Amino acid sequence: MYKFVMGILAITALAGAAVGVHGFFVGYHHVYGVTKQIPWGLLISTYIFCVVTSTGLCIISSIGHVFGGEAFMPIAKRAVFMSIMFMLGGFCIIFFDIENPFRMAIWNVISPNFSSNMWWMGTLYGAYLVFMIIEYYFLLDQNHSLSRLMGFLGLVVGIAAHSNLGGIFGMLHGRPFWYGPYLPIYFIFSAAMSGGCAILFFTCLGWKINPEIMNQRMERAIKAITQVTIFLISTIIFFTIWKIVTGMVSEGKHLIIMSFLTGDYAINFWVFEVFLGMILPLFLLFKSQGKNYNLILTATGLMMVGIFFMRYDIVIPGQMESVYHSLGVVEESSLLPYTPSFHEIMASVFGLAFIGFVYLAGEKMLNGHQLEKHEIVPEGGYICPGCGAVHYMEEGESVEDAMKRHHKIW
Repeated sequence: MYKFVMGILAITALAGAAVGVHGFFVGYHHVYGVTKQIPWGLLISTYIFCVVTSTGLCIISSIGHVFGGEAFMPIAKRAVFMSIMFMLGGFCIIFFDIENPFRMAIWNVISPNFSSNMWWMGTLYGAYLVFMIIEYYFLLDQNHSLSRLMGFLGLVVGIAAHSNLGGIFGMLHGRPFWYGPYLPIYFIFSAAMSGGCAILFFTCLGWKINPEIMNQRMERAIKAITQVTIFLISTIIFFTIWKIVTGMVSEGKHLIIMSFLTGDYAINFWVFEVFLGMILPLFLLFKSQGKNYNLILTATGLMMVGIFFMRYDIVIPGQMESVYHSLGVVEESSLLPYTPSFHEIMASVFGLAFIGFVYLAGEKMLNGHQLEKHEIVPEGGYICPGCGAVHYMEEGESVEDAMKRHHKIW
C-alpha cells in the first residue's frame, strides 16, 4: 500500500509538472483563468497555503526546540523537515505563476527594491528556507547548540516574511477587503494554527506507517500540541467573527462579506472554512483529549482541507469586487467571475503531490524522524530523546529531572 501511494503521488506530481511546463511555454494568459481585473488566482492561494503552513510548523517546533518546551521536543525533526518541504512545494507552485522566474531570481539579487513588499517577501522567504535547511542539518548531526541558533534565526526571519506577506495584502488601498492592519496579524496566528494542524496530521499519519514512533514522549507531545491547536482554532474563530461583523458595516467590504454569508461563496465559507476548518476539528480534538490518534488524524485531515479553502477565500474574493464599484458604475455593481483553469489546478496539484511524496519518503528513509544516535554514553550522562544531545545528571538526580533542568536553561 505504501509503495502504491508513493507511485500515485509520483505520477500525479509528474503530470502536474508537465501541464505546468506546457502552460509556461504557451503563456499563462492563454491557459490560466486569471484576468487583468483578477490577476491572482488559484496558484497564489495554494502558494499561500504552503508557505503559511511552513511558517506555522516552524513556530510550533520552536516552542520546544528553540525555547525549551520539553513536551514539544520529540516533534522537532519532523516539523522542521515538513516546514522545508512545504516551502519548497510553495516555490514549485509559484514558479508557474511568474512569467520569467529565472530573471526574477537574478534581478532580485542584483537590483533590489527595498521599498517593495514583493522583494522583501522573496528575499525573506529565501533566507528563511536557508536557515531551516541548516537547522535540519544540525538536527541530523545532533549539534543542539547550532541547530537551536539556526532555529531561532529561522523563526525570526519566517515571522518577518509572513507578516510581510500579510502586508502585501494589507497595504493595497484599492482593495478594501484586504486593506488595513488585520491581515499581517491574522496571518501569524493563522500560520500557528496551520502548523499545529499539520504536525498533528503528519505525526499521526507517520504513526500509521510506523507505530514505533509513538513512544511515551511522543504521546506527551501530541497531547500538548493538541491543546495548543485547540487554543489557536478558538483564536481564529474570534478573528473570523470580527471580520464578518466589521465587514458588514463597511461599505467597501459589504459586497464580499455577503457573498460569504449568502452568496456564491457561502459553501466555501460555511461548509469548508468554518465547519471543516474550525468547528468540527475543534469538537473532534476536544473529544480526542490528545490520546485518540485516529480521531486526531481525521480532525486534522479535514482541517487541512478547510484551511486550503480559508486561503482561497482570502485571495480570490478580495479581488472580485471591481475597483469601479465604489464609484457607482452600474456595469461593475456585482462581483467579478473567476474559475480556476485546468492548468492552474494541475500546477497546484504538482506542488501538493510533491509535498506528499517527499513526506512519505522521509518517514521511511529517516526512520520516522526519531532522534537517535548510536554512541557511547559517558558515566552519569544520558542521550536526551528530545534534542539528541548528551547531558549529565547531578548527584541524586533522575533523568527526567535532568532533562527539565537542562531545557529550562534555554
